[in-house]
Amino acid sequence: MSLSIDGDNRLQRGSINKLQGSFSSTDSVEVHRNASDLGVHQNSPQKTRKAKRIKFLCNGDKYCKGVTMAVTPERYRSFDSLLTDLTRALANNVNLPSGVRTLFTMDGRKVAHIDDLEDGKHYVCSGMGDSFKRVDYFVNGNNINSAKVKPARSLTRLSGSNSPCISVRSSTPTSVIRPKIIIVVRNGTRPRKVMRLLLNKRNAPSFDHALSTITEAVKLDTGAVRKVFTSTGKQVINLQDFFSSEDLFFVYGSERSNQYDFEFDFEELRAIQAQRRGLRRTGGELKSGTHCLDELGRGVPKLPNKTKASKVSKRQDSNPSIPNKVLSRYSVGFVIGDGNFAVVRRCFDKTKNIDYALKIIDKSKCAGKEHMIENEVSILRSVEHANIIRLIAEHDTPKELYLVMELVKGGDLFDAISKAVKFPESDAQVMTHNLASALTYLHEQNIVHRDIKPENLLVEMEGNTVKLLKVGDFGLAQRVTGPLFTVCGTPTYVAPEILTEVGYGLKIDVWAAGVILYILLCGFPPFVSANNDQEELFDDILSGQYGFPSPYWDDISDQAKDLITHMLQSSQDCRVSAEDVLDHPWLERR
Repeated sequence: MSLSIDGDNRLQRGSINKLQGSFSSTDSVEVHRNASDLGVHQNSPQKTRKAKRIKFLCNGDKYCKGVTMAVTPERYRSFDSLLTDLTRALANNVNLPSGVRTLFTMDGRKVAHIDDLEDGKHYVCSGMGDSFKRVDYFVNGNNINSAKVKPARSLTRLSGSNSPCISVRSSTPTSVIRPKIIIVVRNGTRPRKVMRLLLNKRNAPSFDHALSTITEAVKLDTGAVRKVFTSTGKQVINLQDFFSSEDLFFVYGSERSNQYDFEFDFEELRAIQAQRRGLRRTGGELKSGTHCLDELGRGVPKLPNKTKASKVSKRQDSNPSIPNKVLSRYSVGFVIGDGNFAVVRRCFDKTKNIDYALKIIDKSKCAGKEHMIENEVSILRSVEHANIIRLIAEHDTPKELYLVMELVKGGDLFDAISKAVKFPESDAQVMTHNLASALTYLHEQNIVHRDIKPENLLVEMEGNTVKLLKVGDFGLAQRVTGPLFTVCGTPTYVAPEILTEVGYGLKIDVWAAGVILYILLCGFPPFVSANNDQEELFDDILSGQYGFPSPYWDDISDQAKDLITHMLQSSQDCRVSAEDVLDHPWLERR
């Protein structure tokens, strides 16, 4: 495909067959195919601290017996994860093409947060865009007064008489459950199908849930998965077995197993080895292009080129042409950042006695890209999180747009990496936790950032230690309602599904975060081009091949490597979510 650099240093795509170009492999890409990839979602929920037993009914179906669930903070870290589980639980009761996307109270008010759900109450599940339908939901015995839902005892229990009971075995501690990719051998005609599957707190909070998740993935000819065995022929009888050191499982319906089933033919063995190559990365050769020579001729880790201009020299223009309505509130100081569309100045709020950053967007330079600015500001208005740069105020004039932003004095992460080369695990844990927290919040609202990279992450330092990380620059951020196809991002951090144009979603941010974590711990990226060639870099990304070469990774913990491996899965389905990253043992031990 042919690409050309536009005015904002991002790349415009011509054809859709191949990515080509002679520009730097680290320039940001903004290539439009669709007019828009827009959607709307609710604000992020706050977590509850107490389990609530709640009955959920189907919108407009007065005969549906519904499903009773216990909503716990351990299981439902986000409102979206609750909707996903409701979609699965109600699959046999109602057909919702987009799944459960909205909850209503019994008087038709929309529920936006988990905190809004009350213990012992009834709620109505609806698909995307459907309005509340007022019918007699209690004609089937769902009496809201005389049949109050009993206190929670299990995570999920289907109340329909024809629905299977899905209950949690109370002996299973939640600490056992961690994001884990397993390899599943589907019983059937040889060569049997081998696949990978991600288990986590959302889809496998209980043994029965795990069987249900595996059933959906493997689609046995005989129906539901009822029996699971390890590679040694031992039957899996509790949830802990899925999260042990074993990663290979054989799944059956009601049919019998025999010892021959646990032997592989040549094709099956090759398939299993191929799946495992993506899960166990303990070494590997150092790729050409990861190191360069310093001024003393020593080999040092090589960072990708910075895609934004380095901090400009501090200067105070004598006549910055700032309108009086801005100057009456703020003292505007020197330039601290400069881009193609905007200049960023330090400013001081005279009323609050607080330093801020003033982003001045030149509208004349944004001709034809006004929608990008409007989209960025719209998203900034709607988000509020400790690890996301805050929009304080905005002032619009015919020629410029003035955005008063939170000021982070430590600079961006790229400069911090350039200075430190690599970070100890303790610092990397803080930064990864901050980044995953911000992404979890954004993804709960179905907002994908699409340009997660060190230059867009700002840090506060305490000596040589990173104290806090915040996500900035929402110029490519997008609300998601379905697969996106716009090719965008920065090549070093771009996910493979963007390059293959199969449609992508929220998890491209997790891939980029995985690349950053890799760099934080060793000083160079997992995917490189020895010749600084973008096509070569993309081929390396699409191959999914990287390692943890010695000696650079010798002192890094196995848990850190495990998290990176789960974040850099080429398959979107097997890649962990931002929420899963927070659940990973490496971050829980920080």
